[in-house]
Amino acid sequence: MEIQYKIDKAYDGYKIGDFLKKQGYSKRNILALKRYPEKILVNGKWEFVNYILKDGDELMLRFEEVTSSARIEPQDIPIDIIYEDDDILVVNKPPFMPIHPTVNHEKNTLANAVMYYYQKQGMEHVFRCMNRLDANTSGLTIMAKHKYSGAQLGDAMRNRNIHREYCAIVWGEDIPDEGCINMPIGKKEGSVIERMVREDGLDAITHYRVLQRKNGLSFVKLKLETGRTHQIRVHMKAIGHPLIGDDLYAPEHMLMNRQALHSAKLVFPHPMTGEEMTLECPLPMDMRKMLE
Repeated sequence: MEIQYKIDKAYDGYKIGDFLKKQGYSKRNILALKRYPEKILVNGKWEFVNYILKDGDELMLRFEEVTSSARIEPQDIPIDIIYEDDDILVVNKPPFMPIHPTVNHEKNTLANAVMYYYQKQGMEHVFRCMNRLDANTSGLTIMAKHKYSGAQLGDAMRNRNIHREYCAIVWGEDIPDEGCINMPIGKKEGSVIERMVREDGLDAITHYRVLQRKNGLSFVKLKLETGRTHQIRVHMKAIGHPLIGDDLYAPEHMLMNRQALHSAKLVFPHPMTGEEMTLECPLPMDMRKMLE
């Protein structure tokens, strides 16, 4: 992909490297541009980052993958694309699909599916998932298609500029209409996977609102301020309303064969244009059937 800038008087006399820093490029992004020939062009001519820009110059940057994620085997698995452009890919991840391959689960992951999607187009691709979901959580997942969009989305995540809304079905109807759960979360002693509320944990804040109550269950919408591992699952258990189907935190409430949690909405600045993006996807069939 190519990114173009028209240099005006405000940046007359700037070195290209300094100009890029002003635009939010990380040191890693700039290094990637420096490493390969003809990735930085000024008025159509290859230049280095110490080139002094002048008013009226046309600066072009070329980002492209030169290698793929070699350890991820492409697999012909359908993906539900919600949005795609030159910079990002957003998909509706189905339940029971891990994001990345692991030692015990090398295939049938979202990464395998995405690698095949790009291989089929003859494109090199490095898999960069920005908001990871648990394997059994469904819904919206953002992937950066090149280093710069990855860096920008990473900054947005750290600065809490990616706003996430989830839908969940929880145990019990006696939950307040809405609330804010502000409880730190840390690892549970003796467990590699499980988390718990603990005073020495990391800050974790979850907002919730009840949408429906029926048959001893509640359908809730949740917004995250932070993104701790298992945050929603741990917080809802902590207030006495665990997610149904959660075999780790609520094995006594296995009314579904996975935790009833869906990433339903994302609001974030586009990594290149800064435009606010709002993307949504519907509840999966298993959660809809449970509500019905």
